[in-house]
Order: sequence, then structure tokens, then C-alpha cells
Amino acid sequence: EVQLQASGGGLVQPGGSLTVSCAASGFKFDDFAIGWFRQAPGKERERVSCISSSGSNSYYDEIVKGRFTISRDNAKNTVYLQMNSLKPDDAAVYYCASSPVAGSCDYGMNYWGKGTQVTVSS
Repeated sequence: EVQLQASGGGLVQPGGSLTVSCAASGFKFDDFAIGWFRQAPGKERERVSCISSSGSNSYYDEIVKGRFTISRDNAKNTVYLQMNSLKPDDAAVYYCASSPVAGSCDYGMNYWGKGTQVTVSS
């Protein structure tokens, strides 16, 4: 059974940092790109970042570029999203998902995990 589980969310003050993790199982993790998405109340889900299967390539949405860093540890079947300089607009449920291909998240995501809530507030 394929499983992706996001964790590490919480409450952080504006300007603060937080790292969320995505633990995967049930498939050959290091063959596929992994993406982070988020959805805030009343808004559509948006892609935040994507990392290729080897970790050598990554993508960031413009609104998080320079503040967020995606990484992966294929030995641990885990992808991380380090978030710095958080803003209230970054508050959302963060989800991870696996791509059906190795190098991109542009072809739809085939497996989704349950999200983790990130709240940015003073």
C-alpha cells in the first residue's frame, strides 16, 4: 500500500522557520519526483515545490522562492520542506504527493498524503 505522511506542521510566528517532512512507503521512492502542495481555506490547492527523484533538480513557486528549500533523503524515504521567513499568507495545510515520473511534477500527481497544518500568526 502506498502511503505518504506529512508531519511537522505547527504554529510559528511571522518571520519564523519550520520544517515539514513527508515519509513515504509502499513504492520505489527513489524512482519518482515528489512535490509539496498547500491549500488555505477558501483557496485552491497550489504547488509550492517539487524535487526530482535523485534530488538533483528542484522547482519553487515564485511566492516561496528564496525562502523555502526542498530536499530528500532517499535512504530514509523522506522529503523535507524547510520554510524560512514565514508569512501569514503561508498558512495552509501542506501536502506531499508523488509524481508518476522521475524528473518533474508537471504530469499530475498519482499519490497524495494527508496534510499537516501550518499556522503563521503572532
